[in-house]
Amino acid sequence: MFGIINGIRFGGAVAIGAAAVLLAPIVLPIVASVLKPVAKSVIKGGIMAFEGAKVALAETQETVEDIVAEAKAEIADSRKAAVPARTAKKQAA
Repeated sequence: MFGIINGIRFGGAVAIGAAAVLLAPIVLPIVASVLKPVAKSVIKGGIMAFEGAKVALAETQETVEDIVAEAKAEIADSRKAAVPARTAKKQAA
């Protein structure tokens, strides 16, 4: 009983495989002609998104560098202001 069922399954698989081999030369060019423009659109969209992300990242990097430079300048200014105050305290003592 199981041998017959397995034989039917195998025969069905062989039939499906044979049909795929026979239909592939007909179906694949049609599918390829439909999918090629879709694939190109997806690739173009990916490239545009990548370029947009590069620009956004460069702008973000520039902003962060500006903030770091401002913070360093403020630290330098506060150190310069603190040095005369310490010197004045030492001279008063």
